[in-house]
Amino acid sequence: MVFSSVEEAQDFFKNDRFATTNGMKIDEIGEDYAVCSMTINENHLNAAGTVMGGVYFTLADFAFAVSVNNVHKVTVGMDSNITFLVPAKGDKLFATSKVLRSGKTTSYCEVQVKDAEGRLCAVFTGTAFKLYK
Repeated sequence: MVFSSVEEAQDFFKNDRFATTNGMKIDEIGEDYAVCSMTINENHLNAAGTVMGGVYFTLADFAFAVSVNNVHKVTVGMDSNITFLVPAKGDKLFATSKVLRSGKTTSYCEVQVKDAEGRLCAVFTGTAFKLYK
């Protein structure tokens, strides 16, 4: 495991300004997973009054980044896909990223985004590539 604590991961991602400016936080990390969350406010809503798709995507992408960078630091996304299932209820979103395959240079993850009621709102999958520095 690359990060020894949530605080170390938070320090690494503190310059991820888009995620942090939008209130996304790292709650938990493990050898092959990460949990991130955010509080929904009016800035996160679309014209229909529901959470904008980009919010789900950004939270999922952030959890994805935390989990794959915990496997291989510094790692970037190669591709991703998201499926929106139901609109969120409540004022919180939680994204749990699970590394399903970790190879020498690539990782593949699934991220489940759930609302405050525990309902599955979106599923994100992504492939990441380990950069060599």
